[in-house]
This record gives sequence, structure tokens and C-alpha cells, in this order.
Amino acid sequence: MELTIHQLTKRYKDKNAVNNVSLTLTPGVWGLLGANGAGKTTLMRMVAGILTPASGKVRYDGIEIKTLGEAYRDVLGYLPQTFGFYPEFTVADYLQYMAALKGLPKKETALKIDELLHTLTLADVRNKHIRKLSGGMQRRVGIAQALLNDPDILILDEPTSGLDPGERIRFRNILSQFAQQRIVLVSTHIVSDVEYIANRNAIMKDGKIIADGTTDELVKIMDGKVWQGTIPAEQLQRYEHTVRVVSVRNEEGGTVSVRYVSENPGLPGSRAAIPRLEDLYLWLFRGEESVKEDDV
Repeated sequence: MELTIHQLTKRYKDKNAVNNVSLTLTPGVWGLLGANGAGKTTLMRMVAGILTPASGKVRYDGIEIKTLGEAYRDVLGYLPQTFGFYPEFTVADYLQYMAALKGLPKKETALKIDELLHTLTLADVRNKHIRKLSGGMQRRVGIAQALLNDPDILILDEPTSGLDPGERIRFRNILSQFAQQRIVLVSTHIVSDVEYIANRNAIMKDGKIIADGTTDELVKIMDGKVWQGTIPAEQLQRYEHTVRVVSVRNEEGGTVSVRYVSENPGLPGSRAAIPRLEDLYLWLFRGEESVKEDDV
């Protein structure tokens, strides 16, 4: 099984949202990392067959997806950044409606919906209106619809938006199990969503893929660029102007421990730290929006 993205380009007005992107995806979890506006959503919509590229092709097992047509949609699950639903839909109504659109057999639909509601801890709200659910629950409903047809290719655009840390952990575990014989492409700017479960990651900036590889391969880029130092708390603001701070932890005696990225040690008494994917993200997207969080 192979999904080939070959020289995809999409232009909006005077900007290339996606610029000559090529990737070859095989079974497993693939992370697509990038700041907001990097072009991730446009790329995923073209891979899902929703947008037509200005140039380039997407092939599934060697056949263009526009040639496959319905056959491609049958093996595809897609979660957009935002998904629409009728205001009066309950969770069960929505999933039954989506199952009908996907052409699932009626006798299999009820069992599949029950299974997904249990897996995504939505069973207690199956008869509630979606509009009355929390943002995190609504997101889980969207994830459930993407999994309805047990797809071979699963494309998820910012799937953990609105989920709390516990829900994100549960979802990452579900993805790891689901992806054993399937291609899963996950777009996110929350690094921990893919750091531990992705087989490979592609990093996108200004419409281009600027790096790709396993997490271990990518973090090697940061060898010798990640540091840890302890300074008096009142000096933190001064050093924030000279190094890119990844995290700060309060210590005893009015000091703070600072993890930062820099070509050279910039804080007194600094020592080298083991690089992580978040460090590379901050290095590549210096000055741009990023989402950092505690380990969960």
C-alpha cells in the first residue's frame, strides 16, 4: 500500500499555498508539522481529493486518485479542521447519516457506531444534540465519522484541537493501533501529538516540505543546539532576548531552569541537553506561532 504525492502545487491569488510538494506515504502514522498558515490544510485537502491541484498528482498504489474516483473515497477517512452538521442532529443521527453517505450496509452500521462510541467514550451522549456538546466531544464525533468505513487511508487535520490532555493520550493510542496496516496522515502544530507515535514526520513551512524523516533522524538536526541552564529569575527577561526559550521551570532559591535552543551556549553554566522534536520545531519556526505544552 502506497500513497504518492508528486509535485503538488496550489496557488491562491499571489501566493503558493502549496509549492511543489512530494512525499511517499506507506502504512503507519505520518505527522505533518507546521505553524498555522504553512499550507498543511491545503495539502491535505488535495490528498483527500477535495481540492484540485494547479499541478502535480496524487496516486494510490500507482493510480491517480481522480481516476479511482469513488473507489478512492471508499478507502478514505477524512477529518477536516471543522466539520458541519445539522443543528438538530444527535450524535447517533449524525453518524448514521454519515454512514449512509459512505454507503455502509445498514446491518453493519449500528454495530460500527456502537463500537466507535465506546472507543471514543461517547456512548453516554449518543442521543444528545451535537451542538450542545463541548468542543472536545464534538471533535471526537468528527473522529468517529472519519473511522466509520474502517478506511485504509486516514487523513486527520488538527484532530486533537479542543481535546484535553487525557483525551489526547487516549486518541494517540487509538491511532497507533489503527495504523498498523493503514496509512494515517496527521496534521498538527502540537508537537507531542505525533512525537511518540509517528513513524515519520514531514515539516512544512511556507508551502514547502523543508524536512522529513523519523523523529530520531529529525532531532539529530538539533545536536549541539539544545541547552539547559539555571539563572536568577530576575535575569530571565534579559536572556529571552538573546536565546529562544523552549521551557522554564521554577527552582529553589529564586532561580529558574531554562531549556533553550541556540548555536552556542547563551546562559552561564549551560550544559548540552538531549534534543526533542519540539526543539526542532521552535528552531525552524522561530518567531512564528507555536504551541508548547507540558509532557502528557
